[in-house]
This record gives sequence, structure tokens and C-alpha cells, in this order.
Amino acid sequence: MYLAGIGDEAGASLDSQIKATKELGWRQIELRAVAVPGYPKANAHDIPDAAFDLLVDRVTKAGLGVCAFGSAIMNWAKKMEDPFDLTLAEVRRAIPRMQKLNTKLVRIMSFKPGDDEDRTPAIIFERVREVTKMFLDAGIQPVHENCMNYGGMSWRHALELLDKCPGLKWVFDTANPIFNPDRRGPKPWPRQDAWEFWTHVRDYTAHIHVKDATWNPAKNDADYDWPGEGSGRVRDILKDALARGYDAGISIEPHMVVVFHDAQTKVASEDVTRENFVEYGRRLEKMIGEIRAELAGRKS
Repeated sequence: MYLAGIGDEAGASLDSQIKATKELGWRQIELRAVAVPGYPKANAHDIPDAAFDLLVDRVTKAGLGVCAFGSAIMNWAKKMEDPFDLTLAEVRRAIPRMQKLNTKLVRIMSFKPGDDEDRTPAIIFERVREVTKMFLDAGIQPVHENCMNYGGMSWRHALELLDKCPGLKWVFDTANPIFNPDRRGPKPWPRQDAWEFWTHVRDYTAHIHVKDATWNPAKNDADYDWPGEGSGRVRDILKDALARGYDAGISIEPHMVVVFHDAQTKVASEDVTRENFVEYGRRLEKMIGEIRAELAGRKS
């Protein structure tokens, strides 16, 4: 098992992302959006070739690896009605870049459903299936995240997606169920339960995102917390994963200073963002140490 973090949660700049990772003593970055010196911030599969070459050079010289690409492929900002060629172009840009970094995991999604939708259209399965095959053929494992997408509408929708897209695996996010409605039954839809969702997808999970949150009815949104202090059942989920022999990546996504998909969030200084990221990582390390001690005590 290894620990990592979604880089832009430590700051937009590549320098800040590298600095935070090294301060924690970690060896891996999960690459999502990044601002390489001399170039504007963009997803790693969208930055210019020269910027990507510079990124590879700096990450390599820092002695770090890139465990996963947090791609924007079919994410909540994309529409099913958009030409599919746009998606395929993202995949074709991502593959050689991932191969250059020897990165084996890529996070994908399945477009954002309408507010009243509770079923996954056949075209979604077709598109996710094609993208999955493209990555698998290139020796890369695609993992779908439970987020604001068709596959994240409930654990049942997740299992249906996995069933209809052979080879696809899951990246489980501990906090996303807190703000996502459970669309299995009639309206009004309740919020999802993180533990319930986890128990249904854990056998297909190849990567875990740790963030924590508490639903705030007053603002009809989530407030983000330190790991274990919200409703994401972080400790319980990690304890269950480790007890079951989970040996893949656990990647932090604090969201406490900057929320990646919230355009209304004020941008904090990179020092503040990086300090929050490092403290979050240290708290996660402490939690995992406690869990391992509990599990060792149970066995003795």
C-alpha cells in the first residue's frame, strides 16, 4: 500500500505539488491539474507538449512517480451531447503521456446526469466501454470514480456500469456520497451512505480517494473536514480495506481550502494550500497507524 495526494490540492504549481509530496516523505503524486512554469494551469492531458516534457523532467529529478492521472475524461463538466470525438482525443493525448511516466491508473467518469435522471442511458455504457478498452489495450487501468456522474448515482448504478464495461475498476471517494443523492428509488432522494456504497464496490476498488465532509442543510452543500471528522466513515472504510488485505493506493483530496470543481471558491495562497495538504496527509498517516495497531492487536 502507498500514500499519495491529488497534486493540485497542494497548489496549482508543479513546484508546490512536488514540495508538499516531498515534505510528507511520499514518493507518488496523483496528477490532475497543474501549472508548469511558463504555462497556465490545465489538466495533465491538456497542457502543451513542451510543458509536459518539463513536468516529466522535474518530477523525475525530484525522485517522484505519478501513480495516477486524474483525467477530465467524461467528467461532471462534460455533456453526453458533446461530440464523442472530444473524449477520444483526450484519451489519445493521455495514453502516451501516461506511458512516458509509467503511470498505470487513470481516473475517468461517465458524464453528469440531469437533475431528474435515475437511469443510465445505453450510450453511456457504450462510451465508457470504448474508453475502458482503449486504456486497457495500452496497458493502463481505468478506474471510475463515484462522483457527480451516471456511475455515481448510487451503488447499484455503479455495479451496473462495472458489469457492462468489462475491465473497468473503481476509485472510491469517501466523501462524495455525502453530497450525492441516492437515485435508486422514488423522489425525494436521500443522500447516499458512504459505508453502504463502499461495501458494494470494495471488491472492485483499485484506488481510494480520502476526503471527509458533513452535509450542511443551511447552505445545501457539504462542509469539508479533516479525515475521520465528517460523515465519510473514513476510519471505518480504511480499517475494512486494510483488514481485507487492500494493498493499493490511498490518495488525499482535502477540499478544505480549495474545492476543485467550485468556481465560487476563493483561491488561497499556495503556502496555505500546501500547509493544509501536508497536515491532512499527516493526520491520515496517524489514522492508518492507529488502524494497523488495532488490527495487529486483534490478531495477537
